[in-house]
Amino acid sequence: MSHSTLTHLECSACRARYTPDRLFNLCPACGKPLLARYDLGRAARTLTPTALRRRPATLWRYAEVLPVQDATKALSLGEGWTPLLPARRLGAQIGCPDTWIKDEAHNPTGSFKARGLCLAVSRAWELGASALAIPSAGNAAGALCAYAALAGLPAHVFMPRDVPLPFQVECRVLGGTVTLVDGLITDCGVRVREGAAQHGWFDVSTLREPYRVEGKKTMGYELAEQFGWRLPDVIIYPTGGGTGLIGMWKAFDELEQMGLIDARRPRLVSVQSSGCAPIVRAFERGAPQAEPWQGAQTVADGLRVPAAIGDFLILEALRASGGTAIAVDDAEMLAAARLMGATTGIFPAPEGAACLVAQQRLLEQGWLRGDERVVLFNTGTGLKYAHLWS
Repeated sequence: MSHSTLTHLECSACRARYTPDRLFNLCPACGKPLLARYDLGRAARTLTPTALRRRPATLWRYAEVLPVQDATKALSLGEGWTPLLPARRLGAQIGCPDTWIKDEAHNPTGSFKARGLCLAVSRAWELGASALAIPSAGNAAGALCAYAALAGLPAHVFMPRDVPLPFQVECRVLGGTVTLVDGLITDCGVRVREGAAQHGWFDVSTLREPYRVEGKKTMGYELAEQFGWRLPDVIIYPTGGGTGLIGMWKAFDELEQMGLIDARRPRLVSVQSSGCAPIVRAFERGAPQAEPWQGAQTVADGLRVPAAIGDFLILEALRASGGTAIAVDDAEMLAAARLMGATTGIFPAPEGAACLVAQQRLLEQGWLRGDERVVLFNTGTGLKYAHLWS
């Protein structure tokens, strides 16, 4: 594995700089998320298309721009390098032939959350964390428990009481300590922070530590590499905490600085549920941040995030890319899952199916042209949501 070129942490808001060699949650100066920065000039010397062809088919192929310094602390269950599949029959049916699906269900624990938690746990372990804690709507908790088990660290997960049983069972089998909370993921977050203060757990909540976003950004690196270093026209992405959108936007900037892509960017589309759409509402209002959503409700557990700490970063990326934000109904998601499944062979999570609803609506509106290259993100397996279709 090539060596990380990590140089420092930088606040995403106030731009304060910090050493990367100790555990941090949010920026001590302003309380906003911290981002990892690299010596991209040095990284570019070894992170080349030729070198990549010889590297393992995991996200660790991009080690120069990942934060782990000690290769023995780079945990791996085979995460990343997921299939980018042409959806030919689906594309023809909806009038957008160049439609692709990035199928994140192939990750360990069946979702894209494996990417972020792989990096967060690896780095926390490297920096001396003794126990980890997370609030989760389901998939992130399972991923934390998997990588914590690999490292031999205790994992404390807090999930809403109504989270589907497969998520709870997964965490328990993987050795996690599961606490079910009456409320939403935001209420679970309060419990995690209380436990971190009381017991010294390290909090790996979305964007409350700097490294989950580093795992998620590898989706952007993979898109570039899998498409021969030319990005698609549009990326449609289901958004709860939004780490993936923030991460991919960061990845594109890093790729350009290393000379691997040009300045062209995909238009980013954030998809939320009409029962919990704080980013969509803020985007439509032209607001720089999103007000918390009251009474959040949706069958897509990953979209039931009433307040995202990285809201301003999501909105900045959407606007800078010329993108948009769209809310879709639960019934539309479930119908779209059947359409996607029957035309592609992919059994999507409802969050992934939401992307197809958004694509169809944007085609109808003329925002999306039928000749554009569009990537839909299926963020996880529909098997964990089998109860929705039974």
